[in-house]
Amino acid sequence: MGRRVLSLTSGRIALVILTVIALLALLGPVIAPHDPLATSSDTLAGSSGGHWLGTDYLGRDVLSRLLDGSRVSVLGALEVALTALGVGAIPGILSVYLGRVFEWMTLRLTDTLVALPFLLFAVAVVALLGNGITQAMLVTGVLVSPLFYRVARAATLAVARSPYVEAALISGASIGWVVRRHVWVKVLPPIAVALAQTIGVGFVIVSSLTFLGIGVQPPAPTWGGLLASDLGYLTQKPWAPLVPALLIMITVWACNLLADAIRDVSGEAGRALVNNRKARAHRLAGTDSDADLAHVHAGGA
Repeated sequence: MGRRVLSLTSGRIALVILTVIALLALLGPVIAPHDPLATSSDTLAGSSGGHWLGTDYLGRDVLSRLLDGSRVSVLGALEVALTALGVGAIPGILSVYLGRVFEWMTLRLTDTLVALPFLLFAVAVVALLGNGITQAMLVTGVLVSPLFYRVARAATLAVARSPYVEAALISGASIGWVVRRHVWVKVLPPIAVALAQTIGVGFVIVSSLTFLGIGVQPPAPTWGGLLASDLGYLTQKPWAPLVPALLIMITVWACNLLADAIRDVSGEAGRALVNNRKARAHRLAGTDSDADLAHVHAGGA
């Protein structure tokens, strides 16, 4: 599936953008030109050779704070997505095989989680457990998990009645073996689409919470925190919120673009794409062969 995604222009663009964001998260604090927490008397300065994106209201270098804050945003989004994947996908697959009681309990729990406003619930949990990004993201991941539960359950139901799956169960294969051998391969593409979308949702959630000052204690830099602080000084620097806002928008757009690319190359659509490319390559090869033959005949004449 990875090669098929890379064969699409949208898939390559999304992977390039997300790779750059991941490198910023890994190397941002190292390549930052200044200490992101160091203040100076040069407040609200414009772009210059020493400060490419200027300084904020405390004289701190904006570029350094953006680079340093990228790690919190990326890790927070991954925590949301991976927590939702683990909490939702596994019960979704097992609900098809573990009987009516387990199915009923997981469905009712999923309906309950869907009814809860996850952003407000995350704020309440942070208020109870303390201001930390990890607990906020874990709770948010649990509240987002019904998406994975429903996707995994629907995909498993489509496979569970297949003749080869029923034959494996009749022959005495365990549920775990059937899931690993037959079900997971079919469930993986829709889960991959949901995972890419959820990473984008995670970026929005992290940015929203840090915009409100929740999850990260000041003066630690975050993209949402930078956006919030810049909005207070629009008179002096009206362009300042554009950079963190563009980073958030481009990252979320790349996640959605990757999800669309995975969806386009998986299942019947993926097989149709491969068949169309093979047919096009065959036609081009046939055209080249006809041209070569015509050239040979022309030369013989």
